[in-house]
Amino acid sequence: MSHMTRLVAVATASLLAFSLGACTSGTTGGGAATACNVGITMPTRSLERWINDGEQLQSKLKAAGCTVDLQYADNKVDQQISQIQNQIAGGAKILVIASIDGTALGPVLAEAAKQSIKVIAYDRLINGSPNVDYYATFDNYKVGNLQGTFLKEQLKLDSATTPINFEPFAGSPDDNNAKFFFSGAWDVLLPYVTKGTLVVPSGKAPKSNDEWTTIGIQGWASDKSQAEMDNRLSSFYSGGKKVQAVLSPNDSLAIGIEASLKSAGYKVGSDWPLITGQDGDKANVKAILAGEQSMTVWKDTRKLGDRVFTMIQQIVKGEKVEVNDEKSYNNGVKVVPSYLIEPEVVTKDLVQSKLIDSGFLKASDVGL
Repeated sequence: MSHMTRLVAVATASLLAFSLGACTSGTTGGGAATACNVGITMPTRSLERWINDGEQLQSKLKAAGCTVDLQYADNKVDQQISQIQNQIAGGAKILVIASIDGTALGPVLAEAAKQSIKVIAYDRLINGSPNVDYYATFDNYKVGNLQGTFLKEQLKLDSATTPINFEPFAGSPDDNNAKFFFSGAWDVLLPYVTKGTLVVPSGKAPKSNDEWTTIGIQGWASDKSQAEMDNRLSSFYSGGKKVQAVLSPNDSLAIGIEASLKSAGYKVGSDWPLITGQDGDKANVKAILAGEQSMTVWKDTRKLGDRVFTMIQQIVKGEKVEVNDEKSYNNGVKVVPSYLIEPEVVTKDLVQSKLIDSGFLKASDVGL
């Protein structure tokens, strides 16, 4: 074997060993962190789904031998930035970030880029930075489209002969996903608002998708959606007028809206309106079974975690990272290569087959 051939053989063997062992625990001889040192930052523990997302991904990575630092930022932007800085200092090679404010991370991601750290935006696009390598999410426009289509079909809007009282809500103005959720629904519903089939007594009906933040609920907070619904009901629904449908972009807002309706004396089975949601949170599935919520758009976050885990493996092995959308998600600086996962509608009659039988929830979680 020639000297050059031996060098090639050694290099090939070394590369193979790295590819197979990159996600092993421990440190290299010099004490540096492994190539599979992953920092995960989630927005908050106050929403059930983020706890599930973070812990499931952490579990998969640790099982593969990765070093993992999982942090929750209590919906505080400065805290999330500090956590990411600590992960960079701790030798992270890959950052998985579900951002609180998708426009606030530019400087800390510039620090990450100097260290050649790869960044995966997790379910929320990070805006205004060139240093976002990949985006893994659900088809967020379709989430809203499913909600809007559900209301259209249930209310029989194409054949309705009398106006229907309707109140739309949008998500947190600092969450890029909220724009897609609202646009997907509003593209279905706005034509019916324009022609008067849907009437919005509060007047809180954006004239276009671009005005969605005017009805956004900061932080996706249930107490804020409850207060907003309280205000709309007390100010615009006097004299026996009743709201008949509510566009709620997610489950946490729906819980607040439902609490407001109860306080106002609405009763399931008599004057309770249609209400949409998203996430399949336990409390909301209970509400669906009780007739208090009409549907939720289920995003099987296990599939999202699986996809991000695959992306991390592909990065570590030096493989091409698989994406299925390279046009939809422009963060203002670049189009971020994305992988979109399909969401599904869950109604009362689908709770068992979709959520329970799949193992996403236990029957005992929702009183079954």
